[in-house]
Amino acid sequence: MYRLTDRNRSIGEMFSSIAPRYDFLNRLLSLGVDRRWRRLAVAETVPSTGGRFLDVATGTADMALEILRQKGSGASVAGADISLAMMRIGKEKCGKTGGASRVFFVRAPGEALPFRDASFDSSCVAFGIRNVVDRERGLREMCRAVRPGGRVVVLEFSSPPGTVFSALYRLYFQSVLPRIGGIFSRGSAYAYLPESVLAFPEPPAFAEMMRAAGCVSVTHRPLTFGIVTLYVGVR
Repeated sequence: MYRLTDRNRSIGEMFSSIAPRYDFLNRLLSLGVDRRWRRLAVAETVPSTGGRFLDVATGTADMALEILRQKGSGASVAGADISLAMMRIGKEKCGKTGGASRVFFVRAPGEALPFRDASFDSSCVAFGIRNVVDRERGLREMCRAVRPGGRVVVLEFSSPPGTVFSALYRLYFQSVLPRIGGIFSRGSAYAYLPESVLAFPEPPAFAEMMRAAGCVSVTHRPLTFGIVTLYVGVR
């Protein structure tokens, strides 16, 4: 049995504190391109229509709603998160778009997902695996919950390669972004973001972590000059 650590709790509290402005700042700080990233990630999940999906660190349900949009009326999603405030907003969004009956929310850390083995066709996590304290355990849980042949899809920020663009990106990420976030929301949360991204493993190393967790045929590809990386593995 997994017990929430102080780190789990502090991360959950941090996201709860920024929940009311979270979607607005996502659109603002990414210039809206975060929607495209999610579309590409959901397109990698299986099946192409219908199916049962697990969305880890579901937050305000952007990924869950994109799954319903792409997969059609036969699809259902279980969204897991440790922030009740974020999921409360997600439930409201699902209600407004007619998806309330097809998205089920549960409060749970990524390290201890309350689902039986092979319960889902695919599992996914968008910009949340950084916040899973025991990342290896979280990946094992995502794999365990997926049927053999299903997919595990991870969308996460990464540090772009190169010199000039990488330097500009770091300047924006470490200096500009926290200031903008602080104007509209809790500044410390947007200082945490670049710190956690810069500490995240390089794509080849994270792909190897997915293999160790139970995935095969793991691929990874950069999006938007390497600002984000899309990882796909087969259970």
